[in-house]
Amino acid sequence: MANAQNKAGGKSRKSAPADPPGGETVFINARLLDPASNRDEPGGLLVRGGEIADLGTHLRRNAPEGATVIDCRGCVLAPGLIDAQVFVGEPGAEHRETLKTASNAAAAGGVTTLVVMPDTKPVIDQVALVDFIQRRARDNAVVHIATMAAMTKGLAGEEITEIGLLKRAGAVAFSNGKESVTNTRVMRNVLNYAKDFGALIVHHTEDPYLSKNAAMNSGEVATRLGLSGVSKHAETILLERDLRLVEMTRSRYHAATITCPESLEVIRKAKAKGLSVTCGVSINHLTLNENDIGSYRTFFKVRPPLRADDDRRAMVEGLASGDIDIIVSSHDPQDADVKRRPFAEAADGAVGLETLLAAGLRLVHGGDLTMMQLLKALTINPARLLGLDAGQLAKGATADLVLFDPDEPWVVNKDLLRSRSKNTPFDEARMQGRVLRTVVAGETVYEYAGVART
Repeated sequence: MANAQNKAGGKSRKSAPADPPGGETVFINARLLDPASNRDEPGGLLVRGGEIADLGTHLRRNAPEGATVIDCRGCVLAPGLIDAQVFVGEPGAEHRETLKTASNAAAAGGVTTLVVMPDTKPVIDQVALVDFIQRRARDNAVVHIATMAAMTKGLAGEEITEIGLLKRAGAVAFSNGKESVTNTRVMRNVLNYAKDFGALIVHHTEDPYLSKNAAMNSGEVATRLGLSGVSKHAETILLERDLRLVEMTRSRYHAATITCPESLEVIRKAKAKGLSVTCGVSINHLTLNENDIGSYRTFFKVRPPLRADDDRRAMVEGLASGDIDIIVSSHDPQDADVKRRPFAEAADGAVGLETLLAAGLRLVHGGDLTMMQLLKALTINPARLLGLDAGQLAKGATADLVLFDPDEPWVVNKDLLRSRSKNTPFDEARMQGRVLRTVVAGETVYEYAGVART
């Protein structure tokens, strides 16, 4: 993998079934699907030395002599997924999640690169902590791990971090995690400083004064449940401020997760002006809505909160139109002690690495997205956004692959999740689409029983 990703984090193969060192592996009888090149055709793919050596229709049923053959049986072979927003507990809260358990969960979900957020204890706001994440990833993780460093010290929103040094150390972007920078002068200075280094600023847009003590989205459902709500305006107001500052500074800016059509319209106008602006949406806000909270189900308490179904549909339409650039899992493990509480007191967050692709396929099966649109937002778009040499099927590219059956049904069982925490909103949900194999740099890091290997 190229320097951008090698610097961002390492990987270990200790817990993965090893493919023959230095040998060749060929995937035959596959549906090759690559959003970077708009390739969607039956064919095969040859892996040699951790890279894609060849691919195309000529390999559909033919394999070089001596190669390990994997019959894909017509299933989709695509670039490994890239999840650009993953919260882990390491360092400081390893009881919730470690880099090792997060990477195992990622592998089971077809994610070959995950980007960890700076919300740790201590916060990732120093070069030494970026280096710590990289070393721990090299020793324990089975997928690529990239680091998003803090843009203000301690995520306090007051003092800017050494963005240049952190970027040189391997940080792929800069964020204030779950905390929004409310001081406009500080935010302007962050954007100006980041511009000098070509750094990407990723911001969670939620006015903390408007959202204080809010348990869910404001509206009829919140009133019926007797819970305090936060208006969508808390998101849109801060986003509008940020984009005014982006217009002033001409810096690179990414809205971490938008949730409503009002925010989408702000993004569209900024893009129309030629500003270097992108945005993401979490899989939760594409596939769930506030009604799913039902009888105070705390696994559906996330941040930003789940919105009305009209908002959810607007996010799906924004993704289909290309105005929303990437999908993230917003994987946020929380243990039982902070989730098994009254809804208003429960912690925000849901795990999502293992269900990211399957949940996204709901939109494909429902006719809301094409398979290409879904995978584009999960592969090449986040790769380009973060400057990673990943997310495509091409000769010479690192062999980061996911093989999945888009039609196989299964039921989510939280107790079988590889994440250390089990707070999934999809517990007992029926899914259609299962990851069969995940390959990182040519090595199998996850394999589901049923894939023929001869």
